[in-house]
Amino acid sequence: MDSSPQPEPLLTPAEVATLFRVDPKTVTRWATAGKLDAIRTLGGHRRYRESEVRGLLAGIPRQRDAEAATNPQDALVPDASVQLEGDAPTQLGPEATSLEQR
Repeated sequence: MDSSPQPEPLLTPAEVATLFRVDPKTVTRWATAGKLDAIRTLGGHRRYRESEVRGLLAGIPRQRDAEAATNPQDALVPDASVQLEGDAPTQLGPEATSLEQR
């Protein structure tokens, strides 16, 4: 029998991006900012530990559930005033109409 430990599965930036529903470049920015640990391959490419990524991913719904428990009304209606870091404010012009008005 082989008693050597199994290597931990690693994910590419594209695989991590798919799990979080973000662009792969965003995953790279997270690694640069220290929010996610990256392992470099011999060719210089980034890989991410699957266990760390799954742990981060598992923490997201719990945070939303906790917010919903404290104020259920806020969980149902997205707050239009929330702006993600690095995102420019969005201005809707007169051309933005609802489906009922079309």
